[in-house]
Amino acid sequence: MYPDHTPQRAVEVHQPTPIPTPAVHLAPVVPMQPGTVPTVASIVLPDGRVVTGYAIDHPQPQPVTAPPAVSRTAVNVALGGVGFLAVCGGLLLLTSFIAALTAFIGQLIILAAVIFGGWIAVQVLGASGHKGGTTVNIRRAVIKRNHFHG
Repeated sequence: MYPDHTPQRAVEVHQPTPIPTPAVHLAPVVPMQPGTVPTVASIVLPDGRVVTGYAIDHPQPQPVTAPPAVSRTAVNVALGGVGFLAVCGGLLLLTSFIAALTAFIGQLIILAAVIFGGWIAVQVLGASGHKGGTTVNIRRAVIKRNHFHG
């Protein structure tokens, strides 16, 4: 483990002298040393140096609490409510669409009736002449209806 030219030394462990706890006073609370002093460890490195120190416990983070479990019933009720609202909204949109389509078709029928009625009126009352009925010619004073001849 060590090279041949390095002398091997034994590992020496030194124990520090404990620090006496201070007397309790009625003064404000002052942070104090922990009740026990951690042990000191000394390590001899391969090149002969000695490293001495305390073993430090790393602070452990607080354990993460698991989120509360959500019951399947609550999830099903929530999803059912969302589905019900989606269906109601869809039916409302469908009803509005059908009402708008019905009004549009009604307006198209009225427009067709007006156009077709106008065409019929032009055909009936057009300039093709009168084929019967009352003839009035004021200049010649001919009124057939009253049998007045002038």
